[in-house]
Amino acid sequence: MGVFEKLGIPGKKAIDWEITPALTFTMFESWGSRLRVRSLNERFYYFFIDGGEEPAKLYLMERGVKYARVLAEIDAPQEMIDHCVADQGKTSGLDQSYAIDDELKQWLIDTVLETDDASKITPVASGLEVEDMSTDLPGTGQAHPDIEKTVLENNPGNITDEELPAIVKKYNFFDSKHNPQGAFTNYLVDNGDGLTVSDLATGLMWQRGGFDINTIRTMLNNVTALNQKSFAGYSDWRLPALEEASSLMESAVNAKGLHIHPCFSKAQPFVFLNSQRLPGGYWFADFKQGTIFWASGFNPGGFGRLCRTI
Repeated sequence: MGVFEKLGIPGKKAIDWEITPALTFTMFESWGSRLRVRSLNERFYYFFIDGGEEPAKLYLMERGVKYARVLAEIDAPQEMIDHCVADQGKTSGLDQSYAIDDELKQWLIDTVLETDDASKITPVASGLEVEDMSTDLPGTGQAHPDIEKTVLENNPGNITDEELPAIVKKYNFFDSKHNPQGAFTNYLVDNGDGLTVSDLATGLMWQRGGFDINTIRTMLNNVTALNQKSFAGYSDWRLPALEEASSLMESAVNAKGLHIHPCFSKAQPFVFLNSQRLPGGYWFADFKQGTIFWASGFNPGGFGRLCRTI
């Protein structure tokens, strides 16, 4: 019985030996350099070591876009696991997760994958937790202090790499690459509909959630469809400008692992902006890394979080 049969996973599956914890962000959340995922339904399987436990343990992971599930614990020799972690150093692991080495890989092939003995495979019931979308923000009916509103540019246009740092610094937005000392003060208000919040500091209303990953063409069609349905009672929703999305960027990482207020969903780790990059590509706000980056806008694209002017 193979590992996938033992776990009750149908179909022909294979281990991707190239995937490491350090690569999962670029593959499944940021797409900064490794454009391998072509479908939301595509699943990848790899082994990793969880160094946050004592002792460290070896697991089999199932991963996809916005999807992660630990499938099984693998009963590998502890000295082999410890040696692998020690070789990489305690600071090398992403969130204390470590890639396997060649010794563990060969042991897995010989002892787990190419044998009918399933005794070293222990299924694990684990998956993505339901996201906490509660908020401690003040409501619209409460008294608010006088807020000096900052009017941000929202015209779509073409922005070069050289122009980006100046735009971020103009409003003192935080950006981990271009203005790491920046800090912009928002004043978010819960609109009480479970769907939106308003920022009195910028005069913008924001989706708390947003759209799943898609190409720019599909994303623009989604915006049109949302406005036709008058989402949250309004029909003037749009992709945010670079300045508008940057205004939400926070220097501290929240409990969801993002540089943004926790009232926003973690399901949109990076979002399309309304600006194109010269000489090519589209700009994105990356709340996982706390910066602005560019990519093709296609294959697979990006997520969407819309805003509107109050």
